[in-house]
Amino acid sequence: MLLSRPIRFGANYVPSAGWFHSWLDPSPDTYRRDFEDLAGIGLDHVRVFPVWPWIQPNRALIRRRGVDDVLALIDVAAEFGLSVAVDLLQGHLSSFDFLPSWVLTWHRRSVFTDRDVRDGIAAYADTLTRAVASRDNVFAVTLGNEVNNLYPANPTTPQESRSWAAELIDVVRAAAPGLLSLHSLYDATWYDPGHPFHPADNVDLGDLTTVHSWVFNGVSQIDGPLGPATVTHADYLVELAAATALDPARPVWLQEIGVPLPDVPGADAAEFVRRTLDAVTANPALWGVTWWCSHDLDRSLADYPEREYDLGLFTVDHRPKPAAKELEAVIGEARRAAGTSHATGTDHATGTDHATGTGRAAGTGRIAGTGRAAGGRRALRCPVDLRTQPERRAEVAPGGPFHTEWVRLRQAGPLAIVAGDRADDAPHLRTRGIDAVVTQA
Repeated sequence: MLLSRPIRFGANYVPSAGWFHSWLDPSPDTYRRDFEDLAGIGLDHVRVFPVWPWIQPNRALIRRRGVDDVLALIDVAAEFGLSVAVDLLQGHLSSFDFLPSWVLTWHRRSVFTDRDVRDGIAAYADTLTRAVASRDNVFAVTLGNEVNNLYPANPTTPQESRSWAAELIDVVRAAAPGLLSLHSLYDATWYDPGHPFHPADNVDLGDLTTVHSWVFNGVSQIDGPLGPATVTHADYLVELAAATALDPARPVWLQEIGVPLPDVPGADAAEFVRRTLDAVTANPALWGVTWWCSHDLDRSLADYPEREYDLGLFTVDHRPKPAAKELEAVIGEARRAAGTSHATGTDHATGTDHATGTGRAAGTGRIAGTGRAAGGRRALRCPVDLRTQPERRAEVAPGGPFHTEWVRLRQAGPLAIVAGDRADDAPHLRTRGIDAVVTQA
């Protein structure tokens, strides 16, 4: 099967000055300098993170000035040909939780289970989504950044977690039917058997699946910063997502990936980028890659985990780091191979602008494709169906027997994962380009 779109490449935008506290004193000139950096290495989009309590400080008050500040940033991104994905609920950022006072202390209520809070969040989601949808360079709205990090401080159950997200996806779709609507979860969803956010939520809700690949989750301890388990972890997550989805054509967005110290030493950063992207960009399910993050965190700011300070593609004074240079090279190679321009992702055969388009068939809310040929791949049969057996998630975690076997076989070339009765479903296998299924040794 030949899918129709090239891979999107972007960055999670962390302002070079003031981190996300810069929303309190926004500077369009800072945005311009930062976006010039990102466009200069060939990125086509940014993912941006409004801070929820600064826009909705009271359940019944949504600040128009806060909304306008988000629109101003989006407009500056457009000046540099960058399309924008907006995350609504922050929520959780780099170990800090930003929650409004109306769910804390004397008003403590779970954001996932309290009916009044859920209605307040729905009003916020509707207002901000309608506003950002007025900008032509916005292509997606995500409910929030790794919202499952707000648990266990906010109690929930698997049923409440799913209904919370499903309700908000409906709100976003109603407010902006022309945009992608997405659900973002960190990898406890895939690996923690007791986690109340299930894999099926990730692959059923929204218009595509998002995964976040961080090798500090223990995978780098298996074989080091450049070992096969480490540099294929992103590909492994994409495959777990593809294997869990009922729709065999559902794309997967690698929405976060980065080079964390000390798991990947600075001297290995460029090679980690190269090997990781060589592996994952061969995956026909991959829709796009969004690097975490755009710029380093200024060390004048206190109390962050040490690794958070150095995750940027650029330093705070706008110097490109080795990861940025290697990412630029990978982007250039990918776009030359796909016949698209370096700066905009314009398909020279069709004239389609892949930087600003959403990639969905008009009015359908469906993704058009990913742009790589899928065919002739082997697949490893997974003994666990994560859709129906979330209590067995530990069996697919890094370092376990299944993951170890997948990594071993993956060294010979691209390797899919199939699970459940989908392993015997010929149309499913054909759509995913799988022509042979092997079982775990």
